[in-house]
Amino acid sequence: MPPNPNPATPAVSGWKSLGPGFLVAATGVGAGDLIAAAVVGQRFGLAVLWVVALGALFKAVLNEGVSRWQLATGTTLIEGWTQRLPKWVGYYFTGYLALWAVLVAAALASACGVAAKALWPGSALSTVGWSVVHAAVGYALVRWWGYRGFERLMHGLMAVMFVTVLLCAVLMRSDLLAVARGLFWPGVPAGSVPLLLGAMGGVGGSVTLLCYGYWLREKQWRGASAHRRTMWDLGCAYTLTGFFGLAVVIIAATVKPADASGNALVLALAGQLGAVLGPVGKWCFMAGFWCAVFTSLLGVWQGVPYLWADSMHALRRKAVPANLTTSRAYRWFLLYMAFPPLLLLTWQKPLAIVVLYAIAGAFFMPFLGAVLLWMNNRRDWVGELRNRWRTNLVLVLSLVLFASLFGLEVWQRIGAALRS
Repeated sequence: MPPNPNPATPAVSGWKSLGPGFLVAATGVGAGDLIAAAVVGQRFGLAVLWVVALGALFKAVLNEGVSRWQLATGTTLIEGWTQRLPKWVGYYFTGYLALWAVLVAAALASACGVAAKALWPGSALSTVGWSVVHAAVGYALVRWWGYRGFERLMHGLMAVMFVTVLLCAVLMRSDLLAVARGLFWPGVPAGSVPLLLGAMGGVGGSVTLLCYGYWLREKQWRGASAHRRTMWDLGCAYTLTGFFGLAVVIIAATVKPADASGNALVLALAGQLGAVLGPVGKWCFMAGFWCAVFTSLLGVWQGVPYLWADSMHALRRKAVPANLTTSRAYRWFLLYMAFPPLLLLTWQKPLAIVVLYAIAGAFFMPFLGAVLLWMNNRRDWVGELRNRWRTNLVLVLSLVLFASLFGLEVWQRIGAALRS
């Protein structure tokens, strides 16, 4: 393996070593995670808490694999698979990313609009109007505020998000013995497998895991000596993510919101909290929900254009700029995510696009697990940072999980398309 051209990052211990792990964790905790956790809590109670904890563990190991490759080689994972794996891998990811960005951006803007309208019901703006405002503000902050400003804002919103939702869960005063059983004595209620797999896969994001490598570069964490630092960083971040998911399950299992789907379920959950804890409980939860979806929007707006710009440069065999945020590809893709997807808020999405997106999205996580198993076990590529057996075991288990989710998604989507 050629020597790493990047200087090593001095190891730092303790809380001062925490860094972009919290950014990627907050970005991954969006409306989808809240809804998935609320659904399993509402339907199956505290017996399925273990699902959230296991999902957070799997995502932490996958994210650690992304950083492991970068610290060992000095290249991003996208650069690595473009240079060392068949060309179709890079083209598949680029096509998938273009579709993923549109639909996820629309979903995030919509969730922000719902949360804002619920927090300020007397405002003159409609839900769609709030969605447009969030998309525009997110674009402006990312485009002109820079990474440091983005990081500070994310930390503040994350603090509100975690404190408010965890406080609501504590105030539920759930049976601690039942909580312990749900965590350490796995239960699988009849008919729960598809929902449990979905909740496990939803914890902590998907494509946004790849953003961690670019935020590492912003922090100038480089070299094999930074590996322990990134493990501590990701471990703390995903522990907090796991607690957040557990809190939502506990709240939903306790207040039992009315049956609803999508963002309406979160609103129903907030309404039930108002009945149990009073108006303060309701508004605390809604503030946490708004922070969760807005941090997710900001993280996607800031991080995902890195992936597009890096893919474009790698596929064209062009030198990667020292600062990708100044590249034309980054800025155009940021614009592409911020505004065109807003059209989907008032336009019925064609069934074919939804089916294609769902199948491609379900395929991404087993794809990432397989890539990390292959690339991070090549000693001639990663040297001393080659995977240990424990890491490989968790990666194999996550690959089985996400491959099962992919199979379920394909089966359900094809069945729905045939019935329609």
